[in-house]
Amino acid sequence: MFGKHRILSVTSLAMINIAAASSIRNWPIAAEYGFSSLFFLLIAALCFFIPVALVSAELATAWPKAGGLYAWVKEAFGHKVGFLAIWLQWANNLAFYPLMLSFIAGTLAYTFAPELANNIFYTVPVILIVFWGMTLLNLRGMQISSHITNLGVWLGTFIPAGVIIFLGINWWMRGLPLQIDVSSTSFFPPLNDLKHLVFFTGILFSLAGLEMSAVHALDVEKPQRDYPRAILISVVVILTLYTLGVLALASVVPQQEISLVTGPIQAFAAFMLHYGWGWMVPVLALLMVIGVVGSLSTWIAGPCRGLLAVAQDGDLPAIFRKTNKANMPSTLLIAQALITSLLSLFFLFMPSINSAFWLLTALAAQIYLVGYVLLFAAGLYLRWKHPHTHRPYKVPGGKWAMTLLCCVGGFTSLVAIAISFLPPQQLLFGSPARYATLLAVGLLFFCTVPFISVALMKPWWQKLLFWK
Repeated sequence: MFGKHRILSVTSLAMINIAAASSIRNWPIAAEYGFSSLFFLLIAALCFFIPVALVSAELATAWPKAGGLYAWVKEAFGHKVGFLAIWLQWANNLAFYPLMLSFIAGTLAYTFAPELANNIFYTVPVILIVFWGMTLLNLRGMQISSHITNLGVWLGTFIPAGVIIFLGINWWMRGLPLQIDVSSTSFFPPLNDLKHLVFFTGILFSLAGLEMSAVHALDVEKPQRDYPRAILISVVVILTLYTLGVLALASVVPQQEISLVTGPIQAFAAFMLHYGWGWMVPVLALLMVIGVVGSLSTWIAGPCRGLLAVAQDGDLPAIFRKTNKANMPSTLLIAQALITSLLSLFFLFMPSINSAFWLLTALAAQIYLVGYVLLFAAGLYLRWKHPHTHRPYKVPGGKWAMTLLCCVGGFTSLVAIAISFLPPQQLLFGSPARYATLLAVGLLFFCTVPFISVALMKPWWQKLLFWK
């Protein structure tokens, strides 16, 4: 059973959240908007990030059960829909892991050979080595995973983020040339052009993940008290780092030159070369790699533990219920590594790493956002259907405040899904129809797998397939 050993503090839980939703690698997506990135971050915070935080905090303390999102949606709509929700949370990572790993490979290249940053035949081997290494470490237990996450956040997020934000503020105060137009006019983007909004989906996706830590709710001393505290700390830190970091990056890297993979290191290089500190670029690149490795450790462990709850309820073959001596879902972790390895080869067939990076970002975002629609629907249903369930933490404002948060969050998620079917004008994908078809097929596939799995678990199918 989860939570047998209480091993996580409020700080550790907050670090897991920060590692999941505050990686520097996400900054380039928002920086593509220049100064209007502030407008999109404000909308994302009010209409998505804060609703996710508040709704998740209430659900996690009212139903602090193993499985997190799975437990909440199952409580509201039954085990099949619950399975779909946690499956989507896990499946988005299959597209998401190569993004994190490509960032690690591209940034690591700056420490010894910057020209390799956009070399596919360098990127793919690094992806495979790093992911399998982190999977093997996570197999050793949640405590080791937590230590990796804490180390990654402190060394690889706070230090590089602090440096780039400090240099950005110094750049502005000294009146040095900016690559963005800072004015009330440039704050508001042209909302009549839908193609201009496509990166908004990426911004929402980069802020996703706060609910994921709920699978660790039973690993803290007092879930009803500690989980909301961790959420509050996480929200304040994440939004502060994200806003200041994006502005710093956009200030020194021309918009048309921003790389979705290595944007932050571009900003470091611009700052350091100006100040004559070019030798620091490899050092900061290495620290950023450590930060993303810490984030990767969080995502490798969390969703697999949530999916394990599904397997233990009988909706996956018995082999996926297996745990090792460290109480980690060993079969699921190995299966996850195998699938990620295959998907990473996708980079070999795209016209550029930037194109592959965004297509995988869009697919992962769509998959995850469908899960958020289910999260908000479950939060709304449970507040009205089970109003008397003990909730140590409640969303301030009563039922109607909860209703407003769930409706706004769910609607924002649906809009972002629809927008993401439009290809960015800055990248090469061929025809828009081809781009949309690839995403539609991928989304449909991942949404149908849970129902196929449940059907295959029928007794006569189990005998035919030799499942025990």
